[in-house]
Amino acid sequence: MSEEKTLTGTEADEMLPEYDFSKGVRGKYAQRYAEGTNVVVLSPDLARIFPDSESVNRALRVLVEVAQQSVKGSKQ
Repeated sequence: MSEEKTLTGTEADEMLPEYDFSKGVRGKYAQRYAEGTNVVVLSPDLARIFPDSESVNRALRVLVEVAQQSVKGSKQ
C-alpha cells in the first residue's frame, strides 16, 4: 500500500520544484483583466455557424437593431 502524505502548514504553501516562473512577467495581463471580459460558451451547432467572437458580435448587433426597429414600429 502507498502512504498518502497530507500537507499542512508551510508545506502546503510551498511551490513545487517543477513550477518555473523565472521567465514570468508580473502584471502582464493586469490591464486586460481590469477591463473585464464576458465569456460565453456556444453550443456546438452554433459554434459551427459562429466560429469567432467577431461573427457572434456582428449577429447580435443585427439582432438588436431589428428588435429596436420592431419596438419602434409597434409604438406607431
